[in-house]
Amino acid sequence: MAKPTLRQFEYLVTVVDTGSFTRAAEQLHVTQPALSHQMRALESALGGPLLERLPRSVRLTPTGRAVLPHARAALAEAGRLEAVARRAAGLEEGELEVAAIYSVSLGILPPVLRAWHRRHPGVRIRLREYPHADRLQEAMAAGRADLAIGPEPAGWEGPIRELGVEEFTIVLPATDPLAMVTPATGRTATVALADLADRAWVHYAPDNGLAELLDQACARAGFHPRAAVRAEQTSAAPLLAAAGLGPALVPASIVPPQFDGLLLRPDPPIRRTLTAYTRTRPDPLTVAFADLLAHRTHVGPTPE
Repeated sequence: MAKPTLRQFEYLVTVVDTGSFTRAAEQLHVTQPALSHQMRALESALGGPLLERLPRSVRLTPTGRAVLPHARAALAEAGRLEAVARRAAGLEEGELEVAAIYSVSLGILPPVLRAWHRRHPGVRIRLREYPHADRLQEAMAAGRADLAIGPEPAGWEGPIRELGVEEFTIVLPATDPLAMVTPATGRTATVALADLADRAWVHYAPDNGLAELLDQACARAGFHPRAAVRAEQTSAAPLLAAAGLGPALVPASIVPPQFDGLLLRPDPPIRRTLTAYTRTRPDPLTVAFADLLAHRTHVGPTPE
């Protein structure tokens, strides 16, 4: 016979406290069938019904009334155990230095940092931003950060954790002639870079790593991009392109929701692998941040 779990005890307590399976499911962020299934499993493990469903509420059975105080005590003890472990691992307070390339700090890090602050409000994050992956790697090697986030570092001897593949998109103004030939399927249309060879581009400053990436992508398409303007800040490129200064190649993750420009997928796709890396075996604080980063980073899987 299966043993009760802490999660099942949490479900029982929440159902009792809310007085409703529906409200409990909403509070626990699970579906009502999943909640009901776990409650049946708990009742099976304990050998009898714990709750009686009434038209507008729930009522504890005698067994349920006997079990409820112990369920609350088990959850409280688990919380105390977690607090002790977190303090021992150094996750309650401190400072973590994170280094990242510009596009990562714009598109990927904000939701990660928000989630981190909710989980670890006592741990400060010091963010260092770099325009080029080489500068990022040099800073990491020099000990200026605990964790670096960017393209896979060349010749790196420390631990590297792959996060996924970052997709790039072409930005044009919504009134661009190419908008007239995009399919009305809800999918992002594609464009060959060679079809944009005669245009002047929203380029990047020479010390920005995306300048090199754009030049290499266009070289593979058989041309060198002319620069209408060079942006120092990565965040400026999609805005300048949408304003009509020329096409821009940008990481898809930095394009804000409800963006009023035209987005086209380059054909063939332009991608780069993103990683998190450290100099040596990371401490528990860095491991916790890397775990959250890997879980929250919304980039695609590495192509086979």
